[in-house]
Amino acid sequence: MKQKNEQIHTTKLLTYLLIGLIGVLGLLCLYYGSSFAPGSRRSNNTGSRLDGSDPVFGGFSRNRDLDDLLDEQGHYPEVPKSIPICDIKYSELIPCLDRNLIYQLKLKPNLTVMEHYERHCPPPERRYNCLIPPPRGYKIPIRWPASRDEVWKANIPHTHLAEEKSDQHWMVVDGEKIKFPGGGTHFHDGADKYITGLAQMLKFPGDKLHNGGSIRNVLDVGCGVASFGAYLLPLDIIAMSLAPNDVHENQIQFALERGIPSTLGVLGTKRLPYPSRSFELAHCSRCRIDWLQRDGILLLELDRLLRPGGYFAYSSPEAYEQDPENRKIWNAMYNLLKRMCWKVAVKRGQTVIWAKPLSNSCYLKRDPGTRPPLCSSGDDPDASWNVSMKACITPYSAKMHKERWSGLLPWPQRLTTAPPRLEEIGVSPEEFHEDTKIWHFRVIEYWKQMRSVIQKNSFRNVMDMNSNLGGFAAALKDKDVWVMNVAPVKMSARLKIIYDRGLIGTVHDWCEAFSTYPRTYDLLHAWAVFSEIEERGCSAEDLLIEMDRILRPDGFVIIRDKHSMINHIQKFITALRWDGWLSEVEPRTDALSAGEERVLIARKKLWSDGFMTM
Repeated sequence: MKQKNEQIHTTKLLTYLLIGLIGVLGLLCLYYGSSFAPGSRRSNNTGSRLDGSDPVFGGFSRNRDLDDLLDEQGHYPEVPKSIPICDIKYSELIPCLDRNLIYQLKLKPNLTVMEHYERHCPPPERRYNCLIPPPRGYKIPIRWPASRDEVWKANIPHTHLAEEKSDQHWMVVDGEKIKFPGGGTHFHDGADKYITGLAQMLKFPGDKLHNGGSIRNVLDVGCGVASFGAYLLPLDIIAMSLAPNDVHENQIQFALERGIPSTLGVLGTKRLPYPSRSFELAHCSRCRIDWLQRDGILLLELDRLLRPGGYFAYSSPEAYEQDPENRKIWNAMYNLLKRMCWKVAVKRGQTVIWAKPLSNSCYLKRDPGTRPPLCSSGDDPDASWNVSMKACITPYSAKMHKERWSGLLPWPQRLTTAPPRLEEIGVSPEEFHEDTKIWHFRVIEYWKQMRSVIQKNSFRNVMDMNSNLGGFAAALKDKDVWVMNVAPVKMSARLKIIYDRGLIGTVHDWCEAFSTYPRTYDLLHAWAVFSEIEERGCSAEDLLIEMDRILRPDGFVIIRDKHSMINHIQKFITALRWDGWLSEVEPRTDALSAGEERVLIARKKLWSDGFMTM
């Protein structure tokens, strides 16, 4: 009897253990399923997670608490075998410049100061979790330099600008192509002749606007399709061509399709994402900007961005029309700029060119209470990410190099010469030159790694997602490319060095979407970018999807990061359709290496129309 009771007790115990084990396994399945299924995401926010049935919003994640254990074990949780493709209506989506989002979130931007054209990013639960498709009939873009003058109409199927600006020769539809004669609102006869005219006004040698290499960086606001910037390139002048996603909503998309340096942005309420004293020349040709609003705050933003002695070329009816309204605007603008200590360098025909002062002496001679005031000593003129504009003049500090152009050498010598502002970021000239040498070698190795699959003109629009001192871009100086140097927010102080080298760039937070159209870059270089955002709790998978949005079909990504991160990224290559060509190597260790690194290079496939059906 006793033995029978023991058997019954043992059977019950085994039953309870089995039930407990099944329960634990069930909880584990539920835990991992919720962590790794499409639709879930890791986020610092505690908001609800989205259902995996939504093919547009959501994300992919791995549980943050298990990262170290998984790294040690040499594997990551299972990742999706495919990523859904967005509806074709999202083919031109710019997530942080999506005005539909403003309406959906019931935001109330101030339209009179252009807040609706500034960045408004979706909250984590509304981020897009799908790959942006190209428009139907999309073709691999025409290669530079032919692309300056023509692009495929199917790639940007919008012809309203050609119709609206037909008398100004912005662009012309010609069969399957859209062609760009080089005209603009204020230079119907061509940007090249207009640029020569500016040089003649300033009496520069040989009628060349580069003035012996001293004019290198230009800011063109309200740039249209960037023909002004396009015709500066043969002069070794690089323009940051800037325009908002406004009623001419595809102008920057056309500019980037042409292979011209350009970006989406607006003079609204926030500072432009560039450091102080970055440009030798600012330009506005019929840019439709009210420069007198809010105590001249927009002109004061230009003042922040111009180098000592920098020019502002302004071509607009206010500069030459004699009717009462335009004379009133001209007089008010002239008086404002006089109080800012700017002087008219030359005025001729339909254009006036102002010059910024070289020193503080004029500011100190102004009457007490003169407006605009000088900025406080505590203001950082280089802070530009999500910083409100200030209606004040940035004076020169005692340490500033106040000579014309901040004491920089002419282009191209300035590219490889240690600039004076290195001292401000605690970098020695020796460290600067060592950085330049390292990136020269790294780029040579990258090109060796890709030599079997690239041609001379494979790349035109290049982005360095973590630009540091600009060594990657400097190493590409002999290639016919331009580089958008992106300084992550915590490294934004280094962007001034980029500009002092005669390069261009912007500040950005890679936990958010970049302000550009889909399919606008041929090559993305990401050095330690994924490790940095992961440390901040942002999703590597979200960034991969954003990189895919930016990258052109047939374009390349170069990802240099720690070994475990490269292993994780590799698992998404097929789902991203980046397996057109693939290479991974262990690079040589150098002074910039952060532990064991790997270099992954992948090529994005061109999708067929049938493949894009969800």
